[in-house]
Amino acid sequence: MIPENKESKQNKDKKKGIRSSKLVTPALFLVMLVGLGILLYPSFSDYWNSFHQSRAIMSYMEEVSNMDTSEYDRWIESAEEYNKKITIFGPNWMPTEEDTAKYNAELAYNPSGNMGYIQIDKINTMLSLYHGTSEAVLQTGIGHVEGSSLPVGSPSWNSKEGKVMDPKEGTHIVLSGHRGLPSAKLFSDLDKLVDGDIFILTILNETLTYQVDQIRVVEPTDLSNLKIFKGMDYCTLVTCTPYGINTHRLLVRGHRVANAQGDVKVVADALQIKPVNIVPFIAVPVIIILIILMLIDTGMTSRQKKRIRKLHAMIEEREEKR
Repeated sequence: MIPENKESKQNKDKKKGIRSSKLVTPALFLVMLVGLGILLYPSFSDYWNSFHQSRAIMSYMEEVSNMDTSEYDRWIESAEEYNKKITIFGPNWMPTEEDTAKYNAELAYNPSGNMGYIQIDKINTMLSLYHGTSEAVLQTGIGHVEGSSLPVGSPSWNSKEGKVMDPKEGTHIVLSGHRGLPSAKLFSDLDKLVDGDIFILTILNETLTYQVDQIRVVEPTDLSNLKIFKGMDYCTLVTCTPYGINTHRLLVRGHRVANAQGDVKVVADALQIKPVNIVPFIAVPVIIILIILMLIDTGMTSRQKKRIRKLHAMIEEREEKR
């Protein structure tokens, strides 16, 4: 016969093994769920941000369509006067608190702070434009760089001629956006633009079309490419580069050209994929993986039970022999 203390130890080892096998299942599922969450977060978050961007743009367009004509003209005229001062004195990269207060009061017709939106078909991007480049703005949208021309273009722009008529005038809009954020795509693909590509700004009911004519990589402190050029209506898009390192700045400049379909409002792309439409594509693979893991785990548990029963049988057989 097996001594009592030995038999007790064997029983304890068996129970410990059973308890360990029970703990493996929830731990395995927890690790898998965390891993899947990390894997799926960037894609899901980007679609979620795109969905909210689309809704913000549609809401903006609806508000503009209900705006009184006199109010509309007042905002545009005020912004053009602001740009004339920048043409005379140059961009103000070191604004005072008073300067910032005046700047924030321009084109402030939307309670959400949305002054318009940018559309870049080449990289499938449509994003809201906001005052300033605070981190709160750059986490979800595109910021207008304070000190540069407001995004209303030159007052003497002639849509038929496709040029600025007054050679003394000049505007240079500067827009900044992040790239490489896990929560939103934003300007991540800006480096895919080449000379000749088009991007469009929509401010109130105005459509401003720009054609890329210069792409440069500069030091963060190099502002020489953002100055005003008389007789030109420029817009430069700015983001960090190289991707993930962010030691320099990528500048994609465009000069204003005639709109492809005349001076009409660009219709926002309401066909951006909504989160509710991508949930099944994410959920189905997750469920399949979990079912496979359950089957594997069930198979392992069955084998463990068989081993335990076999061990019991061996112990009983040895006891009978003794």
